[in-house]
Amino acid sequence: MNSDFSLFTGITDMQCPACPECHFEFTYVDRGIHICPECAHEWDNGKPEEDNEANVVRDANGNILTDGDTITIIKDLKVKGSSSSLKIGTRVKGIRLVEGDHNIDCRIEGFGSMKLKSEFVRKN
Repeated sequence: MNSDFSLFTGITDMQCPACPECHFEFTYVDRGIHICPECAHEWDNGKPEEDNEANVVRDANGNILTDGDTITIIKDLKVKGSSSSLKIGTRVKGIRLVEGDHNIDCRIEGFGSMKLKSEFVRKN
């Protein structure tokens, strides 16, 4: 390996890890980011790869939810600022998944737009 390269980057070829996507051995570093020339995957070794399972939204039964799904409410839910509540069996069509603890954004007839927790619904 060229000694100028290792002086510039501080990394020798023995320290470059294999690509986590395609497991190609001959990766390189550019501006502190590891790059795989085989699949063009880029990653920073200082930060762990995001776990895809952490971003998955699951219903009360463990089924994976996606945008546009139809769900059913499995528990009576009190609605803040309203005297009525959402009843068991209420179906909601066309959900949108959002970040946060109330990770389902939807529109419910008679109530309007609302956010729900995925633990109180099941996928149809």
